Amino acid sequence: MESTVNLYSLSLKDIKTYLFAMFFVVGNILFPQLCHLVPNGGHIFLPIYFFTLIGAYKYGWKVGLLTAVASPLVNSFLFGMPAPAVLPLILVKSVLLAFSAAFVAARFKEVSLLLMFLVVMLYQVSGCLVETIVEGSFAAGFSDFVVGIPGMLVQIFGGFLVVRFLLKK
Repeated sequence: MESTVNLYSLSLKDIKTYLFAMFFVVGNILFPQLCHLVPNGGHIFLPIYFFTLIGAYKYGWKVGLLTAVASPLVNSFLFGMPAPAVLPLILVKSVLLAFSAAFVAARFKEVSLLLMFLVVMLYQVSGCLVETIVEGSFAAGFSDFVVGIPGMLVQIFGGFLVVRFLLKK
């Protein structure tokens, strides 16, 4: 077990909510650009979710939700990635991640590798179910589990390290 999570109680009327969300959206814009230098890097590293996980886990569902919605929309508008055809599913998965991370952080009030694993599995399994229903194909829904394992590991280990670092501040 690691440091206790001390979530900010930010409201949607608080400017800090939007500043934190903006910071994490910028991260979700820059990190995917790096990952897309690798062929199929977006599918492998799942970079659009990384800062959503951190923002929601550390600062709660409001920062997480703002980051989850703005990041894919801004990336799609500026860079065409995610492609408009997959944008709705990316948005659904991002929102699932924001709520999963905020829920686990609020419920357990600590950060650990096990809890990060739980967050990633919650949003990936629920996202898989949604994508399977929408696409009518289990293979499509299960694709993140086949190709995106490195990205899930980055989320678990990287998310743990970054949140733990932020808790020391």
